[in-house]
Amino acid sequence: MDAAEARDAPASAPRSHLVRLLQTGETYTCNDTETLLQGMSRIGKKGIPVGCRGGGCGVCKVAVKSGSVRKIGVMSRAHISEQDEASGVVLACRVSPTCGVELEVLGKMQTTVCAPWGRIAS
Repeated sequence: MDAAEARDAPASAPRSHLVRLLQTGETYTCNDTETLLQGMSRIGKKGIPVGCRGGGCGVCKVAVKSGSVRKIGVMSRAHISEQDEASGVVLACRVSPTCGVELEVLGKMQTTVCAPWGRIAS
């Protein structure tokens, strides 16, 4: 493909990946063009804390147990250390899936996401 063909080729369509929350077994789809947090908002649970959505508050901390993600923005080192990130602990608002992913929800978001349907723990 020459430069003109590459320039005129349509952009690839977003690819959808299955994300599974290990604590509850719930799954949701998440495109590779959106964050894990954006996808998580579709599972239907009320009160999922989303904080700043910019990587600064640390509310949406998750551990990627299998699969892979790509970083789409800066994560506050006050909430995610370099060692955390290297071991798969990330902020769901700052990563998107590159394939199917299994997550463990951590921190403040765990209370809401892991609560039984229809009941939010206080």
